[in-house]
Amino acid sequence: MKFHYYPETDSLYIGLLDQPSMDSQEVPNGIVLDFDAEGRLVGLDIDQASQVVDLSKLEASSLPIASLSLEGQSAA
Repeated sequence: MKFHYYPETDSLYIGLLDQPSMDSQEVPNGIVLDFDAEGRLVGLDIDQASQVVDLSKLEASSLPIASLSLEGQSAA
């Protein structure tokens, strides 16, 4: 799972699977769901993310994480 924040457009993309998007569906509140060729949800895009979610922190609980990678700015 990858989180990509684009400050120039204030959008947050959450990639769930490493598959190309073949279809998209917009749902209320500026959220777009991306699906692969098999109809599986591969990601979601949140427009105006800073107004919809708290971008100041990221928490995970009881996830079976095998690898953690932080790119870009260092975490505070």
